[in-house]
Amino acid sequence: MVFLLIDNSNTRTKFRLADRDGLLEWNAITPTQELSAERMETLLGDLEFTHSMICSVVPKKSTLMQSWLEQRSAVDTVSCHSKLSIEIDYPTPEQIGADRLANAVAAHARFGAPSVVIDFGTAVTFDVIGAPGSYLGGVIAPGLATMTENLATRTALLPQIDLKEPDSAIGKSTVHAMQVGAVLGYRGMIREILLGIREDLDADPTVIATGGDAALISKGLPEISHLAADLTLEGIWRIATSNFPPDSGRSCRKFNLERDR
Repeated sequence: MVFLLIDNSNTRTKFRLADRDGLLEWNAITPTQELSAERMETLLGDLEFTHSMICSVVPKKSTLMQSWLEQRSAVDTVSCHSKLSIEIDYPTPEQIGADRLANAVAAHARFGAPSVVIDFGTAVTFDVIGAPGSYLGGVIAPGLATMTENLATRTALLPQIDLKEPDSAIGKSTVHAMQVGAVLGYRGMIREILLGIREDLDADPTVIATGGDAALISKGLPEISHLAADLTLEGIWRIATSNFPPDSGRSCRKFNLERDR
């Protein structure tokens, strides 16, 4: 069996090949706005895979991908109705984003529970996994890039900035001041939310960071124990192996790739 794993977020769509033993080397990334049947043909038309698992928070793009993939493989989507390795202790499970479920599944498998996943993307999300293994809920806040871009578009004099570690906490230019507000201010928000989660859990969870801004923000946060760049894809892979029977899908005769170690 060869899986095509798809992490379809608001900003980027990631494709990764895997088999039942884990993630494989081949991968591709495209801006989500550019995703089309033609783009998928360019990226995936020469690949051989038997099963496709879509993890999407963009319904229109998910429908487009399902239509294209159904001609080539067995297809499923991540949702609260998927067979998961964790329970869901949440009053409205249909409202949980597919990516958040994938993160929770991977975090529980790799780091146990209680744990918290912080995914630094277009939005920053916190997902809480309680012991022995149940999705409890979480937090959604504006992503770091979303916040700084909004400042630039909604003000007359503030520019777009590159996000990086500020040299000091006192800004000596407009750009420097915005970097302080973005990076140090964001860390303050993360700390305060984690403090509230710990109080509600009455426990000290393992905190895992993933997503595009995770490395930058985590540097100043000892509360974060682990960086896991491919956490969402790992979760999609784990859900795929649970939801596709070993003998399902189409044959894949030409596949020959090295495993990503």
